[in-house]
Amino acid sequence: MRKTAPEVLSKYLAGLALVWTLLMLPAAGFGQTRISMPRNKYKVEDDVKLGRDAARQVEQQMPILNDAEATRYVQEVGRRLVNAIPPEFQQTQFQYTFQIVNARDINAFALPGGPMFVNRGMIEAAKNEGEMAGVMAHEISHVALRHATAQATKQSNPLNQIIGIGAVLGGAILGGQTGAVLGQNIYKGLLVNPYSREYETQADVLGAQIMARAGYDPRDLANMFQTIANQGGSRSPEWLSSHPDPGNRFNNINREASLLRVSPEPIKITQAFLSTKRRFQGMPRAQSMEEIARNPQNNRGQTTVNGRYETRVATPASRYRTYSSGSQISVDVPENWRTVSESETSVWFAPEGAYGNDGITHGAMIGVAQTSSANLAQATQEYVEGLLQNNNYLQQQDNYARTTIAGRSGLATVLSGRSPITNRNEVVTVYTTSLRSGYLFYVITVVPQNEAATYNYAFRNLLRTLRLNA
Repeated sequence: MRKTAPEVLSKYLAGLALVWTLLMLPAAGFGQTRISMPRNKYKVEDDVKLGRDAARQVEQQMPILNDAEATRYVQEVGRRLVNAIPPEFQQTQFQYTFQIVNARDINAFALPGGPMFVNRGMIEAAKNEGEMAGVMAHEISHVALRHATAQATKQSNPLNQIIGIGAVLGGAILGGQTGAVLGQNIYKGLLVNPYSREYETQADVLGAQIMARAGYDPRDLANMFQTIANQGGSRSPEWLSSHPDPGNRFNNINREASLLRVSPEPIKITQAFLSTKRRFQGMPRAQSMEEIARNPQNNRGQTTVNGRYETRVATPASRYRTYSSGSQISVDVPENWRTVSESETSVWFAPEGAYGNDGITHGAMIGVAQTSSANLAQATQEYVEGLLQNNNYLQQQDNYARTTIAGRSGLATVLSGRSPITNRNEVVTVYTTSLRSGYLFYVITVVPQNEAATYNYAFRNLLRTLRLNA
């Protein structure tokens, strides 16, 4: 049957409408660069374990900034980016966490499975939130694409070699001064090899796509490379040394941005970004990674009194002195115990002959720790597992018992083992409670088992006189 003129016009208009609809679809629907997950012979659980173990070491050996407001801001930006990871690259087992390293070097790195560390210097260098988010999106992309274990697959490395020497750590290779810091204790013999050009390109492209999906302009990621290079002077900034240019990086990211649906009003300067920068300006000057590497005992802003270990250590004095830190905490300790180490997050007390570069053999440690859970039992378990990992001669001797710390509900458990310092069996008791900020508060008492009876009163008095306002 022959079509009438109105029917032909109707078909034409319908076809034109379809073409117009396709043209108006976001370019990301069909124009963005396609990324394939690299071949990987390892399980997702391997990424999670590798990153979790490495993160504990980083937290022990690098100066994590103890500023709840700044950390909360970075976490909010991080969550926005993580939520924008394309579904095909989402891993339900990954737990993305975000902390700030109080170092002025321009650097950031992410570990397999999700833990990310952003240097204060990186945030200070960024001209807007988009530039900071660009670096974070790049790091998240390395994690989401599982580049650490994918590179191990490509190089035919056994996973235990990676876990043992930390050859590749998620979104960054810890070379330069960062590697020097961690090389002090955890990654001795570290072999530092940057990611391949292919993986760096993938992280740039996926990072741009994540930014666009999260409401940022991917061009800020490209601009951040210039910001970093300009602030590096004659010395290549650490982030660029661990993330070398795969070739035409600036142009490639801008080209990818042209293929994406970018918000007409992308997130740029925000009040939270400006507020965080102002907070940093009011803080003491951050150390460089080189300075931190030269002073490994000060990696958490710690001021430590030099000491040595002796066979005979004085018993606790019968007279006490009160230690206080502003209005936040006060506690009575034996008069002959020195404040041998003090930082934003912890303070250590020990008598002469009981402290040195490897810690204390008699005395107490008091501090706060950030964990992934606000639940006291879960947070305590996480913290104790970290202690056992970093002091592998210790073993947990009993389950957690309920107790009271500074009038608050708490938990306690006993660890013990033969001390590599004294070569005697050591008893370590860990007490924990929760702070209003969500941080875990802990008290750790340490004493050789054969001297425990002479220290019991001092330890009980310390707990009895402890006052908290946090």
